Amino acid sequence: MSTTVIKISGSVFDWNVIGGSLPPLLDLFKRLHNEGHKLILVAGGGETARKYIELGRKIGIDEATLDDIGLKAARLNAELLVGGLRDFAFPSVPETLDGVAEAVTGGKIVAVGGFHPGHSTNAVAALIAEKVHANLFVNATDVDGVYTSDPKKDVGAKKLESVSVSELKRMLEHEEMRAGTYELLDLVALKIVERSDIKTVVVKCDPNSVQRAVLGRPVGTTITVN
Repeated sequence: MSTTVIKISGSVFDWNVIGGSLPPLLDLFKRLHNEGHKLILVAGGGETARKYIELGRKIGIDEATLDDIGLKAARLNAELLVGGLRDFAFPSVPETLDGVAEAVTGGKIVAVGGFHPGHSTNAVAALIAEKVHANLFVNATDVDGVYTSDPKKDVGAKKLESVSVSELKRMLEHEEMRAGTYELLDLVALKIVERSDIKTVVVKCDPNSVQRAVLGRPVGTTITVN
């Protein structure tokens, strides 16, 4: 049985789009589970995290505490996944790597949020993939892959079919690392992917793209170690 870790974009939990793409994603996860895929879902903090972090920063809360607030928001989103998946899901949200590894043995879909301040949910997903020896790490984001530059700001940005860890590190080395600003795969996540040679794909967080990635079909951008 294959094991796939899926980092779910926080945009799925947008307060302004009630329902949105979350219900069809939940239906997909149920189908994949019934087809024999072992799934671990890592929820991003999304709008909930950003709003709390924005308010906290305005009243002078330090970055470490803001990171902690963000990971708690991600855990709330993971609770939504558990509730939406009902009997398909492990009934609680693990808060440690050992807790995830134990939960996976129960044969249910496991939903996780953040672990430690300073670790993005991307890094958490990579750590989990490493811990459970996952066959695949799918980073489902609000863009459909890795681009040469930010496609939201640069109309000339080109999507890459594949990109090496070293090249992606160079692209991200000047990225801001404050609480709530993590994009795509941050440097911590990349180092974990590199050291354990985890098969990693960056895709759009929609049911069709995620399904294609889990089934091993061409989609998004593949991250290569060499």
